[in-house]
Amino acid sequence: MPSKKAPAPKQPSMFKKILVANRGEIALRVIRTCREMGIKTVAVYSTADAESLHVKFADEAVCIGPPASSESYLKIANIIAAAEITNADAIHPGYGFLSENAKFSKICEEHGIKFIGASADMIDRMGDKASAKATMREAGVPCVPGSEGVIESFEQCKKVALETGYPVMLKASAGGGGKGMRAVWKKEDLQEAWESARQESKAAFGNDDMYMEKLIEEPRHIEIQILGDSSGKACHLSERDCSIQRRHQKLTEETPSPFMTDELREAMGQAAIKAAEYINYEGAGTIEFLVDKHRNFYFMEMNTRIQVEHPITEQVVDHDLIREQIMVAAGIMISGKNYLPQLHSIECRINAEDPYNGFRPSPGRITTLHAPGGHGVRLDTHVYAGYAIPPNYDSMIAKLITTAQTREEAINKMKRALDEFVIEGIKTTIPFHRQLMDHPDYVAGNYTTAFMNDWKMDDR
Repeated sequence: MPSKKAPAPKQPSMFKKILVANRGEIALRVIRTCREMGIKTVAVYSTADAESLHVKFADEAVCIGPPASSESYLKIANIIAAAEITNADAIHPGYGFLSENAKFSKICEEHGIKFIGASADMIDRMGDKASAKATMREAGVPCVPGSEGVIESFEQCKKVALETGYPVMLKASAGGGGKGMRAVWKKEDLQEAWESARQESKAAFGNDDMYMEKLIEEPRHIEIQILGDSSGKACHLSERDCSIQRRHQKLTEETPSPFMTDELREAMGQAAIKAAEYINYEGAGTIEFLVDKHRNFYFMEMNTRIQVEHPITEQVVDHDLIREQIMVAAGIMISGKNYLPQLHSIECRINAEDPYNGFRPSPGRITTLHAPGGHGVRLDTHVYAGYAIPPNYDSMIAKLITTAQTREEAINKMKRALDEFVIEGIKTTIPFHRQLMDHPDYVAGNYTTAFMNDWKMDDR
């Protein structure tokens, strides 16, 4: 009897229609790439976003609820219904909202819709910071000393703090956005920090689980962009320095990092690939590290999604990361080659906030908008003159990216572009970024995550 031939491997087929489960600039960013790839798009929007550009530029648009995120962009049932009504065969979650929600990834899978991002299992393993650390230790990636998983009681907390050695950092396991974090320099302050961090975490996330890490002195926040395919192979696309932060929210990013050496990039890149391949990671993701002043690096967390600051990587390696995400989600394999920065790129996040008044949110209607342009200037935004910024969401309204041959040129280009950028009707962080570009420590590349602690705006 002739032996049966093995079935031929299934050839990857490209998606016909992608629903973008997000809003604002990232939704528009995804729609642009889909259009270039010949893929139809569906925008979803809340009633507050009916006038947003992502709604205007998609092939179809579905309203999914009122302004509150919990009733629209976080409402899984409404998004799945929108995908089914429009016959979308994949969903791109962007960043924020449901992009790292394991339940959402799983429900997409159950409905036969491809989730362009990590599987539920990967999100579960990497989403909770305590379990992510344990996974990375197994993978042999350097981690910050501290508690093994969640701390059960204050007694255990005292013991771990002694073993780790002060200063320590208490962190909420379910945390994000700087909530539920406390630096503790001496044991007398531990109890108060423990109680207040748990309270804050409970209020913000409905969960008061805490873990502890050694407080890294003079740290820099440097992350490695990775890409993995369905065969378990991963590559890296170099680093981004995101150390300029306020209340743990990034304000500006650049690549290459002014702190980077070839040896450190090689070591961090290999650690990031090791991390991705250990969990068979599929899609674009970021491994975030803390790097101390001696250039020791420690795993901090993994983001299983595209990041706000992905454009600067695109600029220096000349690859469209959204396109790469879609390709690997469709089953196409990567080459496995790593990419090093060929240029220097800086991103300033432009928020609708008043930098002269403690960065207070400033929603409202934009009356005048003049966007900067010219060689090496990229602007990712969803706003226009006449657009009203709703108060319901994140305050970021644009990302200004400049790219040049050297860091000095990229800074000079950014100064020029910021001077050209006119937004009237609301307050924005443009004046802050313009002052930052002249700050001697920033210009020298001499900054850590503590840079903003004593920042003062110059008088207008």
